[in-house]
Amino acid sequence: MAIENETDMVAMETEKNGTKIKCVSTEPDVPKCEVIHVAIVSAGYNSTRNVVTLIKSILFYRKHPLHFYFITDKAAHLILQMLFTTWNVAGVEVTFHLADDLKSEVAWIPNKHYSGVYGLLKLTLPQRLPKDLDQVIVLDTDVTFASDIAELWKIFRKFKGKQAIGLVENQSDWYLGKLWKNHRPWPALGRGFNTGVILLNLKILRALSWSQMWHLVAEKELMSMLSTSLADQDIFNAVLKQNPHMLYHLPCQWNIQLSQNTRSELCYREVSDLKIIHWNSPLKLKVKNKHVQFFRNLYLTFLEYDGNLLRRQLFGCVSEKPNAVQDKLNEISEDDECYDFRRERVLIHRTHLYYIDYDNTPSATNDDVTLVAQLSMDRLQMLETICKHWEGPISLALYMSDAEAQAFLRYALGSELLMSRRNVGYHIVYKDGQFYPVNYLRNVAVKQVNTSYIFLSDIDFLPMYGLYEYLKKAVSMMDMATHKKALIVPAFETQRYRLTFPKSKADLLSMLDMGSLFTFRYHVWAKGHAPTNFAKWRTATTPYKVTWEPDFEPYVVVRNNIPEYDQRFVGFGWNKVSHIMELDAQGYEFIVLPNAFIIHMPHAPSFDIAKFRSSSLYRKCLKTLKEEYQQDLSRKHGLKALKYLSVDK
Repeated sequence: MAIENETDMVAMETEKNGTKIKCVSTEPDVPKCEVIHVAIVSAGYNSTRNVVTLIKSILFYRKHPLHFYFITDKAAHLILQMLFTTWNVAGVEVTFHLADDLKSEVAWIPNKHYSGVYGLLKLTLPQRLPKDLDQVIVLDTDVTFASDIAELWKIFRKFKGKQAIGLVENQSDWYLGKLWKNHRPWPALGRGFNTGVILLNLKILRALSWSQMWHLVAEKELMSMLSTSLADQDIFNAVLKQNPHMLYHLPCQWNIQLSQNTRSELCYREVSDLKIIHWNSPLKLKVKNKHVQFFRNLYLTFLEYDGNLLRRQLFGCVSEKPNAVQDKLNEISEDDECYDFRRERVLIHRTHLYYIDYDNTPSATNDDVTLVAQLSMDRLQMLETICKHWEGPISLALYMSDAEAQAFLRYALGSELLMSRRNVGYHIVYKDGQFYPVNYLRNVAVKQVNTSYIFLSDIDFLPMYGLYEYLKKAVSMMDMATHKKALIVPAFETQRYRLTFPKSKADLLSMLDMGSLFTFRYHVWAKGHAPTNFAKWRTATTPYKVTWEPDFEPYVVVRNNIPEYDQRFVGFGWNKVSHIMELDAQGYEFIVLPNAFIIHMPHAPSFDIAKFRSSSLYRKCLKTLKEEYQQDLSRKHGLKALKYLSVDK
């Protein structure tokens, strides 16, 4: 297998008089700006993580524009659309085709493979991809590139006659039928061929009536085989068995299959021979192979690689779209002493929604409430505790590097508690820039809420036990469906890392009197929560209304159609204050709940607070942003917003 098709390799070794000579192919390269077309099937929340690693490996080596065609379910569509929009990679186009529109064409085929109906959708590509698209590379999500995809693309030039499907030979003995007694695989040419990497000449396939062809073959074979074991791969092989003239035999370096009982080690002599690594064993990174540690390290490199570094331009291609972010940055004067703050507002943060599998169906009574918060790696330890205190749905935005996202994933997958909670949405926002984009994070988390109401909290607060059920009753009693109301959950704090959490309001009042609890930030920022009127709350038995005051920043429950947080505020300072001010300007009533509370747990000061305290320029720029925000608010809301201009500057 190592010898076969070696003349098709870009580089090969020959031996002359005992001396190895490396022969480099003289075939022309793919024209500089020719678009390479790639199709990928992705379904479910978790599959999108594999897509990201695959795309990183392609982008790392590529030198050409790319057009990706994704066949997705609704979940993967939402995630990947947001990811590519915020990734904003030069020279990359993305088109989506919903799998629901294609399922009917393959749903009739019984399939034992874990991929289910989605594992059969590649069969539909010739008919479903654009009619003016003549050729496409089709990839499984569990492959990793170790070379430029253009090298694979130019193999299309070698197709002759009616060759329309380029595949690498299967590197296990599956189709030989020798793996176990009575093993009966689908028919195949020789060892069969693996469909993890496919070159499809769509023009020829359409001319050959591909859809009718594979349907007839599948119907015939299913009469005796009853179901597929390897999804589309079985049907591709059965078709090629009957039509060998359609096959182009790809060099095995283009699909080094790390499955059980593999012969992949015959495909390469050195690292430069590696083109694509295919983790096609259910064991994935745990599969046994003589060189698996090397392959694993290559995969982990892309897994943790900073995707922001792949935004590089493809110079010289006239079709290159203008860079809107760069245009906005160019509008900011570099002489502006607050340039760094203004730059942060323009940045587009790469965002991966629903990083872990998610499933939440809001209650039919339309009173369901989602807790919303944001965090970075240093607050990860709060997740399990919050889940113990809040049994309802949660939407979290996590600000992390690519490497930190992997550490978070390992932590979450290792937690029985977190894995038992399918109603927690984890949305990764990748690090970029100098400041913590707190309000962008909040907006991301809010937009993914699918309940009627949201509880705008912070990760350092533990809700009282039973708060979820209490808030559901409160929103239904307060007529919030038709009136703009913000229900305030009074905030308290403790200085102790170990706290016997109060089980009731009576317990909390006792702890306040004993000095083990305090009203939140009473000693450093009392006016942030003073309008809550804690003295009145102590004896209150019914909700009571309070009025907005400058610097008010309570934690509130509101309908999910609230205005966005203002993203000019990054790091520390005025990020919540500005939002509460906007709610007040829009006519929201602030109502304090008499039997609800949250408690802030102690932690080390954040890096942004340290910068605020140590940098006079930071404080000066924050003051400038506050003044500009107040002026914008006044222009937006007219006379009723004039009071905000008098706020202490």
